[in-house]
Amino acid sequence: MPRFAANLSFMFNEHPFLDRIDAAAAAGFAFVEFLFPYDYPVDVLAQRMQRAGVRTVLFNLPPGDWDAGERGLAALPERADEMRAGLHRALPYIRALGVKRVHLMAGFARGVEADHAYREAIRWCAAQLAAEGVTLLLEPINGRDMPGYYLNDVDAAAVLIEELALPNLKLQFDVYHAQILHGDITRRLQRLMPLIGHIQIAGVPDRHEPDDEELNYAYLFRELDRLGYDGFVGAEYRPRAGTAEGLGWFAPYRHAAQVAS
Repeated sequence: MPRFAANLSFMFNEHPFLDRIDAAAAAGFAFVEFLFPYDYPVDVLAQRMQRAGVRTVLFNLPPGDWDAGERGLAALPERADEMRAGLHRALPYIRALGVKRVHLMAGFARGVEADHAYREAIRWCAAQLAAEGVTLLLEPINGRDMPGYYLNDVDAAAVLIEELALPNLKLQFDVYHAQILHGDITRRLQRLMPLIGHIQIAGVPDRHEPDDEELNYAYLFRELDRLGYDGFVGAEYRPRAGTAEGLGWFAPYRHAAQVAS
């Protein structure tokens, strides 16, 4: 069965962020992920994770000014120094939380210079993270939720990962984004599985619990088992009402989700 991670930036928002760690543990999640840890002292965050007995499996490298609408710097050639400084800012969190996967956001850009900047950013970040035993992830994001985002095609991301051929570079396959972008989820999972380093889920089209709407997640979870996927599945959805009230989809998998790697 897949190992599920609660995304604390989306789930358990009934609680302050640090208390979401305990809420996720109480709900049966042994693993968590979130967008960013940088608003919290690294030692406090690590202590709360340890106290709750949960493990962080993913977060994003700094994206620039998130509150001002920035969504990454990697494809912005004029922001290369800031992007590199952001990785160094992330390293204490990576080390203290024992995180083995981080996502590099591309930002809003187009053109040849952006293409070059993005590739160089990936190469540089992957090299830095390789020394830490960490995998760098690239996530295509749909243009309905994030218009103008640089990396907006799953197949193009896969081609780029194959071309760069970096041992610690993988695809972050968000089923919600992939369904909106392309559809044909099962065949893409089958074809791209060797490149996938992390999976995320949500209902489509409304990004609620993975228990309704246009995707059969029970089937997809069985397919992940058939494909031998041994990574994590991040639940990155917006609960319709309270988080706990919407966890019926998780009940059949709760025991497996608590099995550590």
